[in-house]
Amino acid sequence: MTGASAGLGRALAIEIGARGHDVVLVARDADRLGALAEEITKWYSVQTDVLIADLSDREQLQHVADRVADRERPIDLLVNNAGFGINHDFSTGDLTVEERAIDVMIRAVLVASHAAVGAMRERGHGAILNVSSVASFTVVGSYSAIKAWTTTFSEALAVELADTGVTVTALCPGLIHTEFHERAQMDMPEMPERMWLDAHRVAQDALADVSAGKVLSVPSAEYKAMSTMLRALPRPLMRKMSRQMTMARR
Repeated sequence: MTGASAGLGRALAIEIGARGHDVVLVARDADRLGALAEEITKWYSVQTDVLIADLSDREQLQHVADRVADRERPIDLLVNNAGFGINHDFSTGDLTVEERAIDVMIRAVLVASHAAVGAMRERGHGAILNVSSVASFTVVGSYSAIKAWTTTFSEALAVELADTGVTVTALCPGLIHTEFHERAQMDMPEMPERMWLDAHRVAQDALADVSAGKVLSVPSAEYKAMSTMLRALPRPLMRKMSRQMTMARR
């Protein structure tokens, strides 16, 4: 479980522990990760291992991948959740932020998934949950492009692994009550409360969809309808809408 120290990652870790499963927690924040591990062990009497790692660092990422691939300590569910928001236009923003986003939200997913798949195929069972976003169906900034990769990669890997006993699910939530937008210093427009999702409910729905072998998991009726509409829109209209959203954000 990457990005486990806060937000949706924390909720997913707790929900997995609540189901009686041992968890391996990965994040950069040692204090928060250690506290979460103690809580999960105390609440659910499961084993929790902690890996402190910055997934934008290739050596540290490889350490995580080695743990994922360990045949002696098998991982039955890999959750690629680590990520962060990007609060600038690509053309005027800091390129190092963009590069780190690709390292954390694309390369880390690629490397960890590759490590997991080999061991899972040998055992004939396992699951990968890649946290994407409803933004993957839009064209707003490089974040949507990154999440589009995550969704497409998950679908492609699911096709490749059909009939192997290994499933892949892309989780595409909308707005969630977490620290995500605050940490990215994003000024969010006023949205109806029904468009804001509870992290634990999203985690519960996602894990149910993983158990059901679903390839795409879109929580809530509102976001299911929105994602269906977004995928059906002609691309010129999508670009026009995205342009309006971008202008409104400035």
